[in-house]
Amino acid sequence: MGYRVAVVGATGNVGREMLNILEELNFPVTEMHAVASRKSKGIEVSFGDRTVKCESIDSFDFSTVDLVLMSAGGDASREWSEKIGKAGPMVIDNSSAFRMDPDVPLIVPEVNPDAIKLATKKNIIANPNCSTAQLVVALKPLHDAAKIKRAVVSTYQSVSGAGKAGMDELWTQTKAIYGLGDARPKHFPKQIAFNLIPMIGAFRDDGYTEEEAKMWAETHKILDPDIQLTVTCVRVPVFVGHSESVNLEFDRPISPDEAREILREAPGVLVVDKAEADGYVTPIDAAGEFAVFVSRIRKDPTVENGLNLWVVSDNLRKGAALNAVQIAQLLDETGMIKPAGGYRTLTV
Repeated sequence: MGYRVAVVGATGNVGREMLNILEELNFPVTEMHAVASRKSKGIEVSFGDRTVKCESIDSFDFSTVDLVLMSAGGDASREWSEKIGKAGPMVIDNSSAFRMDPDVPLIVPEVNPDAIKLATKKNIIANPNCSTAQLVVALKPLHDAAKIKRAVVSTYQSVSGAGKAGMDELWTQTKAIYGLGDARPKHFPKQIAFNLIPMIGAFRDDGYTEEEAKMWAETHKILDPDIQLTVTCVRVPVFVGHSESVNLEFDRPISPDEAREILREAPGVLVVDKAEADGYVTPIDAAGEFAVFVSRIRKDPTVENGLNLWVVSDNLRKGAALNAVQIAQLLDETGMIKPAGGYRTLTV
């Protein structure tokens, strides 16, 4: 049996990646609907070996599907997700709109799968921030072995985290600089080509940005509210793949070798860690991959029971689309959604 699935925001970077990963992971789909704004109606997107024409969210009947993957932004989610949930299907929302709602579980399947039990309160499940997702996948197995007291995280986030407009700006500015053209910023607050921007999201009254606040709030909800966490988020001129420098302080000694062994056995993690010129993972290495990669595991001698890690992942995949599809798999495995669309065919 298969599911009737709608992907909302199907023309965006993450929406297209959701369609790709649903096919790659052979998720049981009987009917696929691509849904987007009215202006995108009729645009064709790929699903497996066929194309699907986008339907308008304003006129789509969500009661005719079993599962909705939302990737249309926070405003659209706030307008539509609860309405869709009340219509019957389960909604997996990629925006920040419901992440901190106490009646909506915020899930990374490798970390807190049991939270899926709360999903029926609103028929909505929240997908975390892309940087949070890869962070908690790396922290969870270590936290289980030796409680993390404090974490200091600096992110190096690719422009794809800002959508197609961010990727276009990096490309356009790079060409303009080489060609002596106009490299003035339009999407980002400052030039992103050959530069770094230590601001993602608006500044809050406490001096932190919204992105930084999301990371600690979501980590507390998913993993442990007692972890003291401070974050600096930086946009970097990389197209795909987020990286994180992570400094951890534990409640007991944990050696780099022990940490490597723990992480090698952890779901969703790949350890690539040798003291060699190519013994670590970069964003280019992680692009297109499912795993959260951990490298540069080493002792921090400046604090008691301290370790440093380098964590890299494809933000469009594990940071967004892959995690959403893994949540869909979890719903299927736990029987929290039932197929109503008939028998699945191999070619959809």
